Amino acid sequence: MRNMNERIIKLADADEVCDFVSAAGKCDFDVDVSYQRMVIDAKSILGVMGLGVEKELTVKYGGKDLSFENLLSKYTVA
Repeated sequence: MRNMNERIIKLADADEVCDFVSAAGKCDFDVDVSYQRMVIDAKSILGVMGLGVEKELTVKYGGKDLSFENLLSKYTVA
C-alpha cells in the first residue's frame, strides 16, 4: 500500500473550499478530508462544505501533485 500524505488545513470561506475541491478534482489519486470521525471525498464540494469552514480538517492523499500540494500549503495550519 502507498504511503499516505497527511496535512492539517483550515478553509476560511466558500471560495477557499471551491479552490480546494477544484484542485483535488484534478488529482489522479484519492484525496480524503476528515473532521472528527467523518471522512469524505475531497472531490465533493457538498461534502467539504458539509464539514464546514473555519475548522481544522485532516487531508490524506496517496499521490504527488505539485499544484495540489502548493495549494495545500496555502491552507496548512502551522
